[in-house]
Amino acid sequence: MINQVYQLVSPKVFSVKYDDVSYGDKLIVQPEYMAVCRADQRYYLGQRDAKTLRKKLPMALIHECCGRVVYDPEGTMAGQRVVLIPNVATADSDVIYENYRAGSYFLSSGYDGFMRELVALDRRQVLPCGNVPPQVAAITEFVSVGVHAVERFDRIAHDIRNRIGIWGDGSLAYVVANLLRIRYPHCCLVVVGHSLRKLSLFSFADETYLSDDIPDDLAIDHAFECCGGEGSYAALEDIIRYIRPQGTVMLMGVSENRVPVQTRMVLEKGLTMVGCSRSGRADFEAAVSLMADTALQRRLRAIITEVAPVRSIEDIYRVFSDDLTTPFKTVFQWRL
Repeated sequence: MINQVYQLVSPKVFSVKYDDVSYGDKLIVQPEYMAVCRADQRYYLGQRDAKTLRKKLPMALIHECCGRVVYDPEGTMAGQRVVLIPNVATADSDVIYENYRAGSYFLSSGYDGFMRELVALDRRQVLPCGNVPPQVAAITEFVSVGVHAVERFDRIAHDIRNRIGIWGDGSLAYVVANLLRIRYPHCCLVVVGHSLRKLSLFSFADETYLSDDIPDDLAIDHAFECCGGEGSYAALEDIIRYIRPQGTVMLMGVSENRVPVQTRMVLEKGLTMVGCSRSGRADFEAAVSLMADTALQRRLRAIITEVAPVRSIEDIYRVFSDDLTTPFKTVFQWRL
């Protein structure tokens, strides 16, 4: 079957590639709703270095997606709404998470993502999500990244978890804060950000502070860094200052530049710094289960801006332009 793949061939330039979809033992999924990630924007705007762009492009973008199964060789999932899992594990391990294993690869990072007419996937890359509205299901991958970080934190951090700090007021910080509130309902959640408007969404947190007005006596047991970019340095500097000895710092923000770290204080306090990136099927399963709760759905809708459907290649350009003006997550219906 001839399939249309909408590839980014150079910054701000899309083109259609015609590909042959082989059924075999794979499921065929028709994408329905998608969400834009910062990583997609970095490729679209050409904010990766030239060497990386030459290596990765041309490539179909988007790794946050839900769709409907249109073909299932086993006949059990046809017609079901599903979330699509972009991480492809090529080896088994009882120790290393699938998103970190050597040989694993990620769709929309050097391999075509989900901006396609149809997507052929292995069964383990598809997960039913019928209890979640499609506009919310579109950000399941994003939520699963937070699930993965909280799960790793739970395994690694010491048991004093009275006060947990979250640096950042964007989509990632919001999702992580929600997940921590569910996981540790009696913990004091402290959120530090730049925008009063964004911080107002964190009404379920116990304390919120602007980054330039943090109390001198603030103390936290552990921290999640969700800033990335140019904000990583200031966030880490604050975290290392305010965290108590032997705290765990979960690093989640992506930066294209080198970020200085005060290693002397890291050593003096005996801190543990843990890098978290992406997620695996188990994280998706946990995310879908959590997102079936209508209360969490309402909270997640607060960070979703749904823009007009994509019906043409010109609409793809519009979506990426719209995303630059939305404060959190941009979601759109895919009708190509």
